[in-house]
Amino acid sequence: MTASASPFITPPSLLDHVRPEALAVPHSGIVEVMNYGRERPGMIPLWAGEGDLPTPSFISEAATRSLAAGETFYTWQRGIPELRAAIARYMTGLYGVPEDPERYYVTGSGMQSIQICIAMTLSPGDEIIIPTPSWPNAAAAAQVAGAHPVLVPYAYDDVHGFSLDLDRLEDAVTPRTRAIFINSPSNPTGFVAEHETLRGVLDIARRHGLWIIADEIYGRFYYGAGEGGLAPSFHDVMDPEDRVLFVQTFSKNWAMTGWRIGWIEAHPSLGPVIANLVQYATSGVAPFMQRAGVVALDRGESFVQHQIARARRGRDIVADAVMATGRVHAAKPPGAFYLFFGVEGETDMRALALKLVDEANIGLAPGTAFGLGGERFIRLCFARGEAQLAEAADRLVTWLTR
Repeated sequence: MTASASPFITPPSLLDHVRPEALAVPHSGIVEVMNYGRERPGMIPLWAGEGDLPTPSFISEAATRSLAAGETFYTWQRGIPELRAAIARYMTGLYGVPEDPERYYVTGSGMQSIQICIAMTLSPGDEIIIPTPSWPNAAAAAQVAGAHPVLVPYAYDDVHGFSLDLDRLEDAVTPRTRAIFINSPSNPTGFVAEHETLRGVLDIARRHGLWIIADEIYGRFYYGAGEGGLAPSFHDVMDPEDRVLFVQTFSKNWAMTGWRIGWIEAHPSLGPVIANLVQYATSGVAPFMQRAGVVALDRGESFVQHQIARARRGRDIVADAVMATGRVHAAKPPGAFYLFFGVEGETDMRALALKLVDEANIGLAPGTAFGLGGERFIRLCFARGEAQLAEAADRLVTWLTR
């Protein structure tokens, strides 16, 4: 090796031997903007899907106590019994489903939950239907597994926002289709599938023998009337034997994005398969993190309610301000905590996101990061405090009306 050569430079020939599926996964358009602007003084970062509140101390202290007690060993693949029981209580309280801990399996994040569900349902060459614009990680996980995401665009108008065309969804089914991925409330669009739509998706899945992977992690962040603050769910319309796999996370409700802990809800007959897939991926979630999860579920409801109220106010602050400019195409989202909007005269949303970093010192995520149908939009996360969002809205309005 010459004095100027570096041992850390990867020879291009090594990439020739990497699986094509791994090479083909697109780089994150969100991370690109974050890396471009994250160190700028005074930056208001509304690009990521998280709020600005840290995990409440009563949750963190449960993990600290567990560490102090020496809970640092291998643990149950399905999750400690106390956490599975707490999840069962929580879900029964929300949806009135039977309180059965055997339906719940603890994972190392909502993302791992999705990966496990894909590993259970898709083989190389199979297809999974995903309404889009959508959070890109689900499609990427399918690609890495050798499956093909089939993207079905939502319908959109400025009055009603995004909606799911069930005929278009069923037209996308082929002999290779094995699953439908439904994220409701949706990241990034804020779309919420009403009960009629959920029944329609379920009917399609039944007719064609498909799995449904239901990502309902924003189910508590619902701003519609008459639902008791809870978005419509497949729990409300399904039968016990339907092929529905639910993926969940502690990240959003309890401000635990950095903890990487979630769960899968599935029929108890699938337990041995899920436990095996956890074993061969991570061998379980750290027990001290699971102790924190128990406390979050059992004692964290007031914090969840605070988060929801805060997001509702944030939605009104930013949506009312930017929509009043007349330059923004958007409908107030009925769920999740994102405003996904178009800007009159702007067609390159990646360039717009970078421009807003430079010229307004606010960080938003380009809609191009969310796949087919996102090209005309940009995403703003409003899960933050009123003062910061008011300042962000003022900066954005100033830029829009200059």
